Formats: sequence, structure tokens, C-alpha cells
Amino acid sequence: MVSDKITVKNPSGLHLRPAGVFCKEATKFDCQITFHFKGSTANAKSVLSVLGAGVKSGDTIELVCDGTDEEEALEAMRYLAEKGLIEVDK
Repeated sequence: MVSDKITVKNPSGLHLRPAGVFCKEATKFDCQITFHFKGSTANAKSVLSVLGAGVKSGDTIELVCDGTDEEEALEAMRYLAEKGLIEVDK
């Protein structure tokens, strides 16, 4: 298991479009990807779970990846967050 604290830089936070981008990236990995925010845990592969967390711009989440490709998943999710949760080509 690996984890890292990430600050959400997207101006609208993790709302519909950025949440979709976030989840789309998370589903590329086999490992379990969750995040902790304000005492709750959200499944990063579920748009409804991500939206339900209510993450706004500037909020910090703790991203947790657990499984066979956890290191790669954490790096990809961190990269995506740093780019403002827009669709990016690596």
C-alpha cells in the first residue's frame, strides 16, 4: 500500500467533468484506489463516490493505492492532479 497527500488544483474541484477524468484514470489500474477526505473514504473508480466526497478546489485529499500496480497508479493519479484534472497525454 502506498499513499500521498494531493491538493486538488482544478478550479471546480472534483465535480462532474474532473471527477470523470479522475475515475477514468483510476480504472486503468488493477489496484484498489481510494482517497480520504474529511473523515470519509471514497472509491476513486466510482464517479458517484468521488462526487459524493464534495472535494473543492484547494482541498487536500489522501490518495491510497493498494495492489500489484500501486506505485504506477499513485504516480499517474498525482500527475493528473498536478495538471489540474484535465485530460492529458503522457
